[in-house]
Amino acid sequence: MIIVNSKIVITSNLEKLREKLVNEIDSKLTKEFICDEFKIDDAKAVTAEAYIAEEGVKHIIVLANVYRVEAQNSLLKLLEEPPRNIVFILIGKSKNAFLPTIRSRMSIEIDDVVPLRVDLDIDLLKMQTDEMFSFIKRYKSAKKEELRAIVQELLKQSISSGSINFNESELDMFEKSLALVNLNTRSQTILANLLLLIYHARGRES
Repeated sequence: MIIVNSKIVITSNLEKLREKLVNEIDSKLTKEFICDEFKIDDAKAVTAEAYIAEEGVKHIIVLANVYRVEAQNSLLKLLEEPPRNIVFILIGKSKNAFLPTIRSRMSIEIDDVVPLRVDLDIDLLKMQTDEMFSFIKRYKSAKKEELRAIVQELLKQSISSGSINFNESELDMFEKSLALVNLNTRSQTILANLLLLIYHARGRES
């Protein structure tokens, strides 16, 4: 698929949408600019890339949590009159992340990425070591989004059970585990630590 018109895409899951776009766009000429905060130097890099001539359509994907005002202002003319065969895709979490002058130059799409749901298929209140090993083995090749969903579901089911009580530091372990997922830590390491934590917290008085 070739996207022919520049646009802004709003989503709650930036990385998931980026993966989706990269998989959908049938073009080897795709350049990505990914940063937490889009600054003036990033805008200059985007501008420089846009003026590198290509015969085919080149998609320039810009993804950031925050877009600085001065960086957006520096792109106004470029977005209004893009070079031939250049398509911009700006990704953010809110329409308000973009200046009205930017929004007026591009179409806006809302992409509601549905959170991945997983069926753990393990009884956290009765699991023994052999079941824990099987669970870890089953998800040893889990990708980021699936692993993130597993961590969240482990916490949800533990709390809803009413018989698994975590102290504050143990609850922090789940937050740290989500951070480790983003750092590409092995799924076996993350899941083993959490299952052992749950195992020892069972039946503990709150």
